[in-house]
Amino acid sequence: MSSTATTTNRRATVVGLGLIGGSICVALRERGWLVSGDDQDAQRVTEALERGLISAAGIDAESQVTFVAVPVTAISLQVQRALDATSGIVTDVGSVKAVVTRTITDPRFIGGHPMAGSELEGLDGADGELFTGAVWVLTPTPTTSDAAFATVANIVNDLGAEVVGLDPVRHDELVAIVSHVPHLTAATLMGVAGSRATEHAALLRLAAGGFRDMTRIASGHPAIWLDICAENRPAIISTLSALIDGLSDMRTAVDTGDRATILQRLTAARESRANLPSRIKALADLSEVRIPIPDRPGAAAEVFTLAAELGVNIPNFEVVHSVEGDRGIAVVLVETTSVELFRGGLMARGFKPSVQRLD
Repeated sequence: MSSTATTTNRRATVVGLGLIGGSICVALRERGWLVSGDDQDAQRVTEALERGLISAAGIDAESQVTFVAVPVTAISLQVQRALDATSGIVTDVGSVKAVVTRTITDPRFIGGHPMAGSELEGLDGADGELFTGAVWVLTPTPTTSDAAFATVANIVNDLGAEVVGLDPVRHDELVAIVSHVPHLTAATLMGVAGSRATEHAALLRLAAGGFRDMTRIASGHPAIWLDICAENRPAIISTLSALIDGLSDMRTAVDTGDRATILQRLTAARESRANLPSRIKALADLSEVRIPIPDRPGAAAEVFTLAAELGVNIPNFEVVHSVEGDRGIAVVLVETTSVELFRGGLMARGFKPSVQRLD
């Protein structure tokens, strides 16, 4: 591999130069990183070089971090390849986590999943701002080192994303609900509309905002969903079954004219939709929590998994060293309305947090 990097540069490799991988390249380059890129498609690597998304081809052995952004069935192989080729930390961006975290137990690996995307494909959609304001899930396991978690979490935070820590299996269950099954549902509804459109030519011309909003995600690349359905089959089947049961109940209510049940279901859905978390904009709404990290494996990651379990948003954070330099301190910002819940949870797990409001 050719490179003009020096040891003073922050160095990273991105394996897989599609939409997400390309966007990571752009975002890192904009922040001063020296980025190398690798892809099984040599033409794509050439294109990334020509566009200035990467400065060298292949895996940089001196990378401090490698992002693996390949289809989910290829992640484990490429993660191991990156671990063998570098001494740095390796993370991935796949939307299914249980399989790779069972397969790869190296302390330098931390699973990841940015909840971001675009209707554009490949390098044409590469956007350094893609992750701004997005949730980026990290899925530490008992073998994940605190250094791996803290390093990737700090980089992700610098890219503008909000870090959420989840158990890998729990992650797969949740993304089946909020991502995988919604896509399959949108595709199915679009299929119904498409088949009816052959009988009623005006149907798709009547499609208004609600229909377009609900089916927009069906325009994504179909091929990646074959691997996702295979890798996350149990969680997807469970969620599809729950959805089918709910639709069956709604069908019965409509068929029998059960207005009370219809109203109850629609009201509950409206209330749940209204309770979706929104982004925090004002510092006055935030408190700073400083958390000394105990000297035990996985302690840093535990802070973020606890926040996810409690439903506490962490819009910003950093991991710093104490003045003695012998341990890390996680400095996180949380909503002031949630700070006591978070502090209590931390103390119950042996942490010693201190809190300061920012207003």
